[in-house]
Amino acid sequence: MPLDKKYLKLLSEKYPNKLSVSTKIVSLSSILNLTKGAEIFISDVHGEHEAFQHLMRNGSGVIKQKIEELFTCELSANDLAQLATLIYYPQEKLELIKENSENLKAFYLKTIVRLIQLTRDFASIYASKKLKSLLPEGFNEIITELVAERDLGDENDYYEHLINSIIEIDQADELIIQLSFFIQKLAIHKVHIIGDVYDRGPGAEIIMDELMNHYSVDFQWGNHDIVWMGAACGSEACIANVLRLSLRYANTNTLERGYGINLLPLASFALEYYKNDKGIIFNPKVAPDEIHSSSEEWLNRLMHKAISIIQFKLEHQLVKRRPEFGMNDRLFMSEIDLRNGKVKIEGKSYPLKDRYFPTLENGNLTKLHPEERFLMDQLVESFQKSTKLQAHAKFLFEKGSMYKVTNKNLLYHGCIPLNSNGLLKAVRIDHRSYKGKALMDYFDKQVQLAFAARNESEEKLKGVDILWYLWAGPDSPIFGKHKMATFERYFIEDKSIQIENKNYYYNYRDNAETCKMILEDFGLGSEAVILNGHVPVSVKEGESPIKGAGRLVVIDGGFSKAYQDQTGIAGFTLMHNCYGRQLIAHETFESQKIAIADEKDIAYSEVFLDQSESKQRIRDVDDGKNIKERIADLKELLLAYRTGELKEKTI
Repeated sequence: MPLDKKYLKLLSEKYPNKLSVSTKIVSLSSILNLTKGAEIFISDVHGEHEAFQHLMRNGSGVIKQKIEELFTCELSANDLAQLATLIYYPQEKLELIKENSENLKAFYLKTIVRLIQLTRDFASIYASKKLKSLLPEGFNEIITELVAERDLGDENDYYEHLINSIIEIDQADELIIQLSFFIQKLAIHKVHIIGDVYDRGPGAEIIMDELMNHYSVDFQWGNHDIVWMGAACGSEACIANVLRLSLRYANTNTLERGYGINLLPLASFALEYYKNDKGIIFNPKVAPDEIHSSSEEWLNRLMHKAISIIQFKLEHQLVKRRPEFGMNDRLFMSEIDLRNGKVKIEGKSYPLKDRYFPTLENGNLTKLHPEERFLMDQLVESFQKSTKLQAHAKFLFEKGSMYKVTNKNLLYHGCIPLNSNGLLKAVRIDHRSYKGKALMDYFDKQVQLAFAARNESEEKLKGVDILWYLWAGPDSPIFGKHKMATFERYFIEDKSIQIENKNYYYNYRDNAETCKMILEDFGLGSEAVILNGHVPVSVKEGESPIKGAGRLVVIDGGFSKAYQDQTGIAGFTLMHNCYGRQLIAHETFESQKIAIADEKDIAYSEVFLDQSESKQRIRDVDDGKNIKERIADLKELLLAYRTGELKEKTI
């Protein structure tokens, strides 16, 4: 269809004459023939920042593969490992190498030449404009010259003189460092995080900083991301959940060190109201050696219980004001019988394991105590004034979504809600019913309103409450269970009331027809694959991450140490490069210190899910489709100039 003349006029402001249009068409057409870059898909990192950083530095094994491909014939296994470690941790490894090097100049010459070869290889899939934008500042001219297509073989050639000059002026270390970081950037073209950066591990904020520094990242929100986003937006229920989880795992590093959240008001409140509590229900869920002292454990327990009681009150209030959430079965706080130490849930009375409730009063069980109210006001202010938390939340809102379709991959964290018969479940919320893609689109819009709508507007308030619903609601696609039984686990002995039934999606996702139905609902065909996170794959129990006859792949393999006893490995990643999709299973990462000193990489095994004999080019993937559309538009503009429909302008 011919383009609207108004649109062509707007386009002509950027390309004012035939020459500028023609130049851009040629440039875009050449990009179509470049090789498709490597995309990495990661799920459920849960704050394990050292393992995540190593994964980003080694390109999920891509860099090691390339080193072996180029240098196996000339380097020993030890030398290959040293070169790989140098690229992952250039500053730290250089110091160790220099201490033991007998001929430093020879080391510099050989290493820089090899780094140039690697850089050339990785750079070959990038357009020159993109490559230029990724070059490190300060060394961009030198690196551009070094990676130019000239022969590296002659002893007395241009490169040897250039490298010798760099060594003579003591800039070899800095060049090696910059080349190594440049290789790390080039190895992974795009990073897709399929949910759950937060909770469990100690360094979610470090992971967020790392991702913000990468040039191409997108998120599909996980339930643990959503609850932190809700906390950043001022949701009191989400703030209470974030605090409770951090205390449950004795992990307040991200709150205090990472985001500067002041926990002193909570500690003071807990000491005042819970100091006589003798129970152990709220002891942190960690190994004994992770707690520094009995007094630390005691204070953690008091704070943990104090914020939990506040959480249950706040959630009761939220469910009452949002009847459209359909969660009246969770209104159990008003059913507590303090005198007899019982609570009625789902029509049945249960004895309470813990009966020490200094801020509960009969007849007024769901309203915050005045001191609890004062505490929450302080905590909300602390969360909303944390500059780093707000920056990270903004990044999550802007780069994130409930799902993403990219290069025949459908990405989402949790599930697509299904009925007991395996068909898409119609979820009634906000006085309308939604299912499948439409449900995900509805929630996506509400999440964005929570961030973007005017403060105190009904859209903002509803959006913020929906962030909590996505964390704990019975039909939340990223929670995927009929209830969150936190209260029951803490206070009721009967295990049957603690059961959290998963959505029927998890009964059917190994069925190829179910996966086909979901893919078709998102407009995808038989070649597409669902990439899913959220529920760890128990590899050691024989569970396969590949389900639905290859139509669905679960890439939560236990990145978090908290799950590795269950899974038997330390996480999956999926690599989609020019030859197809490759599932990579990782073993436990000990520490960056060991990785540097002992040249120990994350061991991994890999299996191709699909493999093409010929390389995919940009023209074969989504980026190519977008470029072709731009070329078509520019050709319309060129025709308008040639026919005189639009007048050219001189620059």
